[in-house]
This record gives sequence, C-alpha cells and structure tokens, in this order.
Amino acid sequence: MWSYYGSKTKIVDKYPEPTNGLIIEPFAGTAKYALKYWDNDVILIEKNEVVYKIWKWLQVCNVNDIQKLPRLKQGDDLRLMNFDCDEAKWLMGFMASRAIARPNNIAVKRTTTDRPNWINFCINRISKDIDKIKHWDIRNCDYTDVENKKATWFIDPPYQFGGQHYPNGNKEIDFNELSKWCKERKGEVIVCENIKANWMNFEPLTTSNQTRGKGIEVVFLKGFGKNNCK
Repeated sequence: MWSYYGSKTKIVDKYPEPTNGLIIEPFAGTAKYALKYWDNDVILIEKNEVVYKIWKWLQVCNVNDIQKLPRLKQGDDLRLMNFDCDEAKWLMGFMASRAIARPNNIAVKRTTTDRPNWINFCINRISKDIDKIKHWDIRNCDYTDVENKKATWFIDPPYQFGGQHYPNGNKEIDFNELSKWCKERKGEVIVCENIKANWMNFEPLTTSNQTRGKGIEVVFLKGFGKNNCK
C-alpha cells in the first residue's frame, strides 16, 4: 500500500498467479503480491514490529481515517505534528520519502512535488485498497514460526546482497537454512532474489529499476508448470 524498500510494485505482474486460494508471505513488507490477489485467504508474516503494527492499524481503519492524514509539504517535520497514534505517524514517515526501510521524520522534495503531490497519491491509493485487507491474518513473528500449509508461498526475504538496509536484515538470515525451508513448503513456491544471489538455483525474471540503479531480478519456482513467468 505504501512505498517500501525492495517492494515489488513495478514487477509484481511478472510472477505467476496463485491457484491454491491461500497466499502466505513470510517476509511481508508491503505485501504487493498478496495485495494484487487480495481476495484470496492471506497470511502475512512480518518480523519488523513497526511494519506489522501499521498493517494491523490499517485493518481497523476506514476511508475517512486515511483521508484525514496530513498532506505534507517539503521540509515538514513529523516530530512536530500531532497524530492519533504511532502507526499513523510511522505510515506518514514511510510516505515522507520513497523506497525506504525505515520511516523518515522529514518530508523530502520528491514526495511533495510529484503527481503533483506523491503523498496525496499514496493516501488516495491506500483509501482505495483499505477494505481489501480486512480478512487477512497478519502476524508479528519469524518466518520459521508459520505452519507449513498448502498455499502459494511468496517468499521475498532481505536479499543476500543488498538486504542489509532493513531493521531485520540479511545478517539475521542463514541462507542455507532458508533454502531448505523454501524447498519444503507445500504447494506453490515463489522465491525472489537478485542476480548476485547463490543460495538457490534462481532463474532470471526481469530487469528492474531499483533504488540504487538497474538490477536483474531472479526467481525460484516450485509447484508451477513450465513457462509460468510472464
């Protein structure tokens, strides 16, 4: 729903569609895959407590709650503003910049001058999607804590190279163990990475414009037929 470092907003259409009726995202972030197929049953697993609490707050919000969020101007300091709750402030902190892993305190130029106002665009986008997530099961835990159900698993961990920027980053991950865990999942499995990764047998997916320049996204698929990537 909001801009986030490493989100799949621009390439989510490249991944195969789910067929199991249940989507599980063990490294949820802003859950672009689940949001695209929102009318399935969805389980989000998010270890970052700030991101988790934003999701849980959004679940109980209505359109009016979202529309009353402030339209920031360049240089506005969120620490000097009054919010109804921390979750609203954190969400605005993510919208104060783009593609960041932690909320900003200061609204930057590029989020207050585009479309013509990026923050206004984000608020309207969240308002449009707010009712889609009411039935989701959202949990604050480690990926290893989720039960192994038959589902479409969209696994988008902090990348082996580049995933150090998250509060719970790649230094917390044993990629050999994660590889084994991914292969053991029941149903359909989609694992996301970039071209530098070597912990699974990845195949090229697409070229993408990333925060730090162009990159090649790769994918590991299990449980899908051939030619599932668009």
